Amino acid sequence: MITKALLGISVVAGLIAGAASAETQAMAWTDLNVRDGPGPMHSIVDVIPMNGTVMVQGCLADASWCQVTHGDTTGWAAGNYLTTAIDNAPVALASGDKRVVLTTVTYDNGQAVTAGGLASGAIAGALIAGPAGAVVGAIVGTAVGASVEPDPTVVTYVRSNPVDPIYLDGEVVVGAGIPDTVMLAPVPDSTYEYAYLNGVPVLVDTKDRRVVYIVR
Repeated sequence: MITKALLGISVVAGLIAGAASAETQAMAWTDLNVRDGPGPMHSIVDVIPMNGTVMVQGCLADASWCQVTHGDTTGWAAGNYLTTAIDNAPVALASGDKRVVLTTVTYDNGQAVTAGGLASGAIAGALIAGPAGAVVGAIVGTAVGASVEPDPTVVTYVRSNPVDPIYLDGEVVVGAGIPDTVMLAPVPDSTYEYAYLNGVPVLVDTKDRRVVYIVR
């Protein structure tokens, strides 16, 4: 569940030499949202730029979401896209690598999140791992998917024609795939479709249903 009880913080003992410490510096290897809670339905309060660094205060048990500080902002970011250097190589915080030892935190904002359905307040499925998402359980590579610079008229159309919001497990990053069960809206006279996904409008390539641009 992306909402759990905020009962406190426990520090994992026995740090291994070269591993991430209980509070450690990490790097985002793609533009990455910082949210006010650990999940896709929480509001975006900041964006970590590609290769930007944060201090990690702790993560949920599976490290899918981590509490971070970026500049003057403290919030939550997806651990799949945060890396720490171990033996001179970047390793995702959510990789499951036993050398990554983090403070464990639990969280509860008092709101239940129900799986299934496309209704507001429900998780409709999960983002399909793309070049960035595929790092879970492995050493991180460098490709994050192909980003585009759309014509300004395309961006204006998307902003001026909002559609019903859709929430999917995972974070919105360039290269993430959209499940076939999610309906996308066409952009007239364009090769793109779009959706309002996890709180942000995104452009999607019609051929492979992958996010190619995030409208911020």
